[in-house]
Amino acid sequence: MANSLVGNPPTSPVLEMTMFGPTISFQGKGQIALTGANMKATLNDNSIENYSTIDVNSGDILALHDTVYGCRTYLAIGGVWQTERWLNSYSALPSLMQSDALPSKISDGSNFEVITREAFPPESIPLHQRPIYAECYIIRVVTGPEFHQFEIDVIQAFFEQIFIVDADSNRMGYRLKGRLEAYQPIGEEISSGITIGTVQLNNGGSPIILMADAQTTGGYPRIANVVQEDLEIVAQMKPGDELKFMLVSLESS
Repeated sequence: MANSLVGNPPTSPVLEMTMFGPTISFQGKGQIALTGANMKATLNDNSIENYSTIDVNSGDILALHDTVYGCRTYLAIGGVWQTERWLNSYSALPSLMQSDALPSKISDGSNFEVITREAFPPESIPLHQRPIYAECYIIRVVTGPEFHQFEIDVIQAFFEQIFIVDADSNRMGYRLKGRLEAYQPIGEEISSGITIGTVQLNNGGSPIILMADAQTTGGYPRIANVVQEDLEIVAQMKPGDELKFMLVSLESS
């Protein structure tokens, strides 16, 4: 959505900001758009709206703050980003890889360059097409490969309990507060393939939702998997948010 508002291809880079945002000074004329969580953005101290095309001029100051609902905000800038690619990605994870070609992390005092284009006709995403964020969610899941290995009381507790996103969560995985008291690990699991949205149970009986930067295999049993349509909802959850799992069939998801 952000890229479409500034005339960029859908695969163009955007700047992802988590929980709170930076203050950015523009050196040049262009267009921007913000989507995702509302970080109470201002341009030159004037409030601006998410999901709309915004014109910026040289010297303009964009300030983003914290977010009440939702976790991540995305900034698109109309034009071609001058940033390195690694394995065909603009967002390689430096903490897990060693390469001189990795893009540097944007931090205080960082500069990044975008070759802007002619102004794109201003647009705005209709309200009914914008996501709504809250502090409590129902997340749809399908059964995981080891689902039928669990006792019925463990499965019942998994779907009845309200879990809380732990502060010790990141783009690799969301650790959830709350444990399934009746769960007993069944020996040592052989590491098996996982994907984004896989829900594992650790040895203590607490769920972990694997996210975008997760590993490719894991040894904890896989009780469920978040349906694809709900992954963007999970990605907008922040520490302290509550969720409850709801089982659906593959056909209905």
